Amino acid sequence: MKHTIVTHIEELYYDDEKKHYQPYIEIYVCAGFPSPAGDYIERPLDLTEHLIQHPSSTYYIRVSGDSMIDYGIFDRDLLIVDRSLNPGQGDIVIAALDGELTCKCLTFKNGIPYLKSGNPDYPSIEIKDKETYIWGVVIHNIHTFRNRHK
Repeated sequence: MKHTIVTHIEELYYDDEKKHYQPYIEIYVCAGFPSPAGDYIERPLDLTEHLIQHPSSTYYIRVSGDSMIDYGIFDRDLLIVDRSLNPGQGDIVIAALDGELTCKCLTFKNGIPYLKSGNPDYPSIEIKDKETYIWGVVIHNIHTFRNRHK
């Protein structure tokens, strides 16, 4: 059996002059009892510096649908994807499967690769006799809490 998983790395444009910095509060926020932020504002924070290790091979993509909700990925979430990483067991990937893009978890059963959904309503997809390109490994999910259903 032939299983084709291709990792395609392409250099993407990154403009170092267009960095956007936001204030960074150098404390951990409590998820229990409130903690005063006070005068903890430190230096400006560039999210690229903290979230993106390989800027020239990283891109953003918006999710559509509910097939990954059990992985905490919801409709309209913004994913940060790194094309320079080699995908492995359990990685969430963006894959082009027979020409269509999908976000799934890469898994292997008995050496056979599958694209597993995060919703029992969607079956896993066996990568068998299908040309599959991995467009990158999802490294972060930006999940919006306000105005999700507009």
